[in-house]
Amino acid sequence: MKRIVITGAGIVSAIGVGKQETLESLLREQSGIGPMRLLHSIHSNLPVGEVLLSDDELRQRLNCTEPASRSALLGILAAKEALAEARIDQAILAKSAFISGTTVGGMETTERDYLNWEHNRNLETIALHDAGSTTRTIVRALGEVAYQTTTSTACSSALNAIISAANMLKLGQFDCAIAGGTECLSKFHLNGFNSLMILDHEPCRPFDDTRAGLNLGEGAAYVVLETEEAALQRGANILAYVSGYANACDAFHQTASSENGEGAFLAMSGALQMANLAPSEINYVNAHGTATPNNDQSESNALKRVFGGEMPAVSSTKSFTGHTTSASGSIETVICLLAMQYGFVPANVNFHTPMANGIVPVAHNEQRTLTHVMCNSFAFGGNDSCLILSQTPVPQPPTEPKEISIVNYQLSITEPVDYRQYISAMEARRMTEQMRRIIVAARKVLEQAQVEMPDAVITGTEWGCMVNTMHFLDPLCREGEEGLKPTSFMQSTHNTVSAVVALQLKCHGYNSTFSHGADSFDHACRDAENLLRFGLAKTVLVLGFDEADERWNNILNKVGRAIPNVAKALLLTVS
Repeated sequence: MKRIVITGAGIVSAIGVGKQETLESLLREQSGIGPMRLLHSIHSNLPVGEVLLSDDELRQRLNCTEPASRSALLGILAAKEALAEARIDQAILAKSAFISGTTVGGMETTERDYLNWEHNRNLETIALHDAGSTTRTIVRALGEVAYQTTTSTACSSALNAIISAANMLKLGQFDCAIAGGTECLSKFHLNGFNSLMILDHEPCRPFDDTRAGLNLGEGAAYVVLETEEAALQRGANILAYVSGYANACDAFHQTASSENGEGAFLAMSGALQMANLAPSEINYVNAHGTATPNNDQSESNALKRVFGGEMPAVSSTKSFTGHTTSASGSIETVICLLAMQYGFVPANVNFHTPMANGIVPVAHNEQRTLTHVMCNSFAFGGNDSCLILSQTPVPQPPTEPKEISIVNYQLSITEPVDYRQYISAMEARRMTEQMRRIIVAARKVLEQAQVEMPDAVITGTEWGCMVNTMHFLDPLCREGEEGLKPTSFMQSTHNTVSAVVALQLKCHGYNSTFSHGADSFDHACRDAENLLRFGLAKTVLVLGFDEADERWNNILNKVGRAIPNVAKALLLTVS
């Protein structure tokens, strides 16, 4: 199996634009979390991690004249740095894959123009809303690529982009891929997290006994991944080896983590297994560490299950950047690269008081040689991912991609369904009609194939859960930032479908979501086939989902579009 290396990295966050500024802030232990300056919200008392460049300033830096969301502008800035460091020219780029993670997409643009659209003003910005539009805008700024797609698994999106890219490279589909994620602050997700009552009014304190919630941040980061052979052939400088990774589903709750951190435990254990490393060989863990009471206790329990009494150095760098949600996995991957290169464990700033039964993080920078580093990224729906980076290649058992003959079973549901056989009345009351249909489709296709439990669940959706998105977005834009319902926000993320189906099935396996326009379902199928070829799964449940919302379709109709209702399930299995 091909070895995967990182040859370039780019980053922008509240602690700096570029790797050098980021490194200087880390070494000074200088957090970027502070008062809200650019986002206009009634909740200005909430500290955030902003990139202190306005949209106009970003455009000037990038010489960008086309319509672009803030998420896209941040993404372009970070991706260009990564390409420059790796010395990726247009000839290499044209043969490469670009995989980007995001959830809010162009939501901040939608918030600004939502009421304008009713009066046929600024209709061109409608095209910036969906997650895939962010990726397409970044690619247009970088240059032609061979393949592009968008992962949207909430706060693990960027790390799942890196995992998907690594699988493609290992299977020989590309020699080079650029992967990571981008996310800007928006009133939608600021108010969403606030409605869940998990935002701290003070700078966050991961793993501290006084922790009271997270601070939201924004930013972007990308890494250039190559096969070792391709990198060496062109004389590229290897920054690190991607030695292991895994994704698992907690299958416990839409927003909360299980007490024992089962999903996190499975992700870390899977990454160690792929890397062929013992837990004692990990020198540092960049924890997910959101500073919420639930996450930090659950992650502590999972870390103890993995490492026992040989706990490596652990810290959460979200106390520097804020929780950059979909971009966090790649931002923290680049921070891990810097820590490895310069030989230090980043501080867990603001830590003072150990929590009961929790891990004790590194409070201040420590000089240390880092040979193997682990990076955790967890998300709503229990979507848990882990990445291991190494200074040098790790000996691994020789494996080859599997030759497979895929048998598929499929079902599409377009009419109202009798869901009572599969969903309790209490659960059904909290679901949209389209969500009930997709669960029934999933259950029926599994019955058809006589499979009790798939090894993985992957969804392709162009627009995500638009009914609940609109339940939150419409009153936010019309009535303001008060009285918004947390349930609507919880069920608005694109990976809600994969998460709910996994929860229904108690499926702890690989779990992902692709949201890249009309190609979303095809990209989900491609990812499923790669899992089968890679031997990471024997059966994969692929779901196609979109739901029509009258209010959103009234907007799309202005530009000649509409969302159809789609609920289909496809089970891929090796014959």
